Amino acid sequence: MPFKENYEQSFSFKTEGKTYKGTNILGLIKGTELSHKYIVISAHYDHEGIKKGKIYNGADDNASGVSALFAFAEYFKANPPKHSVILSAFDAEELGLKGSKYFVKNSTIPHHKIVANLNMDMISRSDENELFVVGTRYNKNLKYLVSNIKHSSKVKLSMGHDGEDGRDNWTYSSDHVSFHKKGIPFLYFGVEDHEDYHEPTDDYENIHPEFYKEAVKVIISVFEKMDDTLF
Repeated sequence: MPFKENYEQSFSFKTEGKTYKGTNILGLIKGTELSHKYIVISAHYDHEGIKKGKIYNGADDNASGVSALFAFAEYFKANPPKHSVILSAFDAEELGLKGSKYFVKNSTIPHHKIVANLNMDMISRSDENELFVVGTRYNKNLKYLVSNIKHSSKVKLSMGHDGEDGRDNWTYSSDHVSFHKKGIPFLYFGVEDHEDYHEPTDDYENIHPEFYKEAVKVIISVFEKMDDTLF
């Protein structure tokens, strides 16, 4: 069902002297036990558009995350969540996280009722079969939760990229930071940058289907634990 009257949350913003119109797509799944508390599952659906006549399709960045939102929607048909869930496809991430910023700033839900954000951005390919989860550094409950997940034998789920392990810090790299700045716990799932990152070659032929399917299963398993644990 739509989060509000319909699925669209329209907004406008200015950047580099230009005015843009954006639209977030928001769906709601009512919780069976904790309908007054919410988990936001998000992915941005914008990409680079057309540059110098070349189309940037963004298969990994971030059609992979958006497709995972559909997988969650299918999952919830057979497995209704305890918490209410807002499935959020955010616009204008590439222009400065504008969609998620607008959603958080204009939320009709008090921030203390949003118990977590689960964000997915680039999850469909990895030469090392490794999926990173960022955010456990900032919340001991989430760190314990992720540490005790039974991971897939086909995908290595690694905590990191949070400013403590010498890798690039992804804390501020995608829509989850809009929640983080409001004190809302988050988990961000993503893979290492690859040669097609922000290139017109980021096409579906270059994703890793088996890794992608397993990665989505792992993320759903983390959500299951989150749904059972966070109150």
